[in-house]
Amino acid sequence: MAQSSFYFYSLPTCIFSLCVLVGTATGQLSANFYASSCPNFSSIISSAVNSAVSNEARMGASLLRLHFHDCFVNGCDASVLLDDTANFTGEKTAIPNNNSLRGFDVIDTIKSQLESSCPGVVSCADIVAKAALDSVVALGGQSWNLVFGRRDSTTASLSAANANIPAPTLNLSGLITSFSNQGFTTNEMVALSDQQLFNGGSTDAQVRTYNSNSLTFLTDFANGMVKMSNLNPLTGSSGEVRTNCRRTN
Repeated sequence: MAQSSFYFYSLPTCIFSLCVLVGTATGQLSANFYASSCPNFSSIISSAVNSAVSNEARMGASLLRLHFHDCFVNGCDASVLLDDTANFTGEKTAIPNNNSLRGFDVIDTIKSQLESSCPGVVSCADIVAKAALDSVVALGGQSWNLVFGRRDSTTASLSAANANIPAPTLNLSGLITSFSNQGFTTNEMVALSDQQLFNGGSTDAQVRTYNSNSLTFLTDFANGMVKMSNLNPLTGSSGEVRTNCRRTN
């Protein structure tokens, strides 16, 4: 396993065989959310992600990690994309993000293309979620069903990013607590995480199970990814749909 304490820092080989079937609607989120308002949104995002990953395979892992770092801070609301303003310090300079989080330019490119095709329709939060999925597919993995309708936050929180994103230095107990605080089971946490989880601790047996039974891993990984993409989304009239992912409207 990788040496960092969170697998999204380097895309795991096991993700390449991901094959997931999940529900198609969660609350106000729906698989068909953009069917009328922006029917080509999916192909626009997929094309841009494929191009980015083709140019640099590592970008696939970066976009997946970007999704995680967004959702773990006050939900999947694209807050991680906001630049600092006079009113708040954003999340980009948080300890887990500063000089390490990547993929912002890819999201910018996608947003620009979508604004040309269907202005003011597709949220940055949905772009980040779809780009993460497409990154897995671009690197050889299978798709899973994803629902849409997330809206974008109008603020960001440096302190929340520092507090909520699991640091690479966390021990096993800290990782379990961090994921549990977001509603993840220990098995889902193991499916999404690395080296600290196979180090003579309570999760060693689960790591061995995943190593010998890929179906069990796929199920728990799927549950973890779906749960993560649906963490506290803004929907309905909450938040906004940014025209520029780096700043509020």
